[in-house]
Amino acid sequence: MQRLAMAVGGVGGLCLVLAQGCSNPLAPMQSDYGRVVASERTREVVSLKISEYAAGVSDPRGVAEGDFADDAPDRFEGLERIELSLEDARASALMNNLDLQVALVDPAIANASLSEAEAAFESLFFLNVNRTETDTPTSSTLTSAQQEFTNIEPGVRIPLRTGGSIEVSAPFTRIETNNQFSTLNPAFTADLALTLSQPLLRNAGRFSATNAIRVASYNRQISEAQTKLSVINQLAAVDRAYWRLYQARQELDVRQQQYELAMAQLRRAEREVQAGEVAEIEVTRAQGGVADRLEDIINAENQVLIRQRELKRRMNIDGLDVDSSQVLVPGTPPDPVRYELDAPALARRAIEQRMELLELELRLLTDAANIRDAENRLLPLLDATLGYTINGLGSSEGDAFDTLAENDFEDWSIGLRGELPIGNLAARSSLRQAVLTRLQRVSSKAGRDQTIRQEVYDAVDAIQAGWQRVLAARQAVVLNRRTLEAEQRQFGVGDSTSTIVLDAAARLADAQSAEINAIVEYQVSQIDLAVATGSLLGAARIRWEPRDPS
Repeated sequence: MQRLAMAVGGVGGLCLVLAQGCSNPLAPMQSDYGRVVASERTREVVSLKISEYAAGVSDPRGVAEGDFADDAPDRFEGLERIELSLEDARASALMNNLDLQVALVDPAIANASLSEAEAAFESLFFLNVNRTETDTPTSSTLTSAQQEFTNIEPGVRIPLRTGGSIEVSAPFTRIETNNQFSTLNPAFTADLALTLSQPLLRNAGRFSATNAIRVASYNRQISEAQTKLSVINQLAAVDRAYWRLYQARQELDVRQQQYELAMAQLRRAEREVQAGEVAEIEVTRAQGGVADRLEDIINAENQVLIRQRELKRRMNIDGLDVDSSQVLVPGTPPDPVRYELDAPALARRAIEQRMELLELELRLLTDAANIRDAENRLLPLLDATLGYTINGLGSSEGDAFDTLAENDFEDWSIGLRGELPIGNLAARSSLRQAVLTRLQRVSSKAGRDQTIRQEVYDAVDAIQAGWQRVLAARQAVVLNRRTLEAEQRQFGVGDSTSTIVLDAAARLADAQSAEINAIVEYQVSQIDLAVATGSLLGAARIRWEPRDPS
C-alpha cells in the first residue's frame, strides 16, 4: 500500500506539472492563440470625415476679388532655417537612418547563425540518473522477484569534424535484490566506458560534417554584401533627395521672381492706362498673369515641403522629424563639370565591385556545397562503432572503484550498422533540386552581368546628354531674358501688350526651370553612375560595422 501511494503521488505530481497554468490540459484555451485582434479592426473599413479634423471650412466661391500683395507670398516666412551641406546630410543618414539601422542588424543575425552552426562541434556534458524498483512474481528462487536498481551516469560527448563522435562516460550502479543466491547484495559497479562512432559512407568526412558551417559562412558574407549594397543605396537616396530639394527651392525662387515680374507688369499697365497710353484690358491681362504666378508659387512651395520632408525622413535627426517646421536650405551648390568617360573601363569596374554579382558568386558556392552534400546523401548509411569499457565491482562504493582502478576487467566491442533505402527517391530528388538551382543561378548571374553593363552605359550616356542639356538650357535662359527685356521696352512705347510680355516672362521661367532641372539631373546622373559601379560620389571612404543590438 505504501508503494501504491508513492506511485499515485508521483503520477499526480506529474499531472500537476503538466497541467500548471491551465484548468484542463486536454482542452484548448484562449492563451494558446496569443493575442487575437478584434475582427472589426481587420474586417471593417471605416470612413474618414475630413471636416472633423479641420479647424475651419471655407468656400472659394465666396472669395471676392482683391488687390495682390507687392511681395511674393512666402509660406516659410518666420520659420527656422537650417543650412545643410551634402556632407552633413550623408553623415546624419549614416548615423540615424532607420532603414540603415535595420540593414546593419542583418550581418549580426547571420553571424549568430554561423556561431550556431559552429556550436554543433561543442563538447557536451551529460548526466543520466535512473532509479527503478521492480516487484515481479517469479517461479524460481534463482530469479529476483524484488529488486532496487539505481544508475548514475555522468559523461562527455565530443563531436568530431569527421562526422563521428567520442563519448566518455563513468556509469555507477547500485543493485539490491531479494535473490538469496546473490553473491553481493547490495552490489555496486563503477565502470569507465569509451565509445567511438564514425560514419563510413553517408555523412562521412570533414566536408559533410562541416557543410552547415560552410553554408552559414557563405550566408554571412551574403548578408554583408547585401548590407553594403543597402548602405550605397541609402546614401545615394540621400544624395538624390538633397538635390531634389535643391531643385524645388530653386524652382520656388524662379516662381517668386516671376510673381515679382508679373506685379511689375501690372503696375506698369496701371500707369499706362491712367496715362491713356493703352486700353484698360491690359490691366485685366496683367492681373490674370499675377494670378497664374500665384498658383505657380503655391505649387512650388508644396514641392519644397514634400522634398524636404523626404530628406528629413532619410536623415532622421532628433528634433528634425518629418513633422517638424524647420526649413532645410541646401548649402552645397552644384558644380557641373564636363566629363569624358571611359565606359568600358567603368563597366569592368562595375563587374568587379557590384555587390549583386558578389552575392550571386557566394550563392553559387553555396549551391556547389549543397550539391556535394546531396551527392553524399545518395550513399548507403554505414556506421562503425568501437567500444572499450573498464569494469569495476564490489560490495561497496569503495570496493567498486578499487576494482576499476586495478583495470583487471575489460570489455571490447566493435559493430557496424547499415541502411540502404529502396529506390532512394528522396536523396535523388534533393540532388536534382540542388543541381537545377545552381543551373538557374548561373543563368541569373549571366543576366545580371548584362544588366549591370547596361546600367553603366546608360548612366554614361545620361551624363553626356545631361551636359548638353545644361549648355542648351543656359543658352535658352540668356535668349529668353533678352526677349523679355525687349518686350518690356516695346510695351513701354505701346508696341506690345501685357499678354505678350507675360508670355515672354513665362518662357523665361520655363527656361530657368529647364536649366535648374538639367543641372540637378546632371548631378543625379553622376550619382546613378556611381551606384552602377558599386561606389559613392565623393572622396571620403565609408566603412560600416554590423550593429549589435545587445
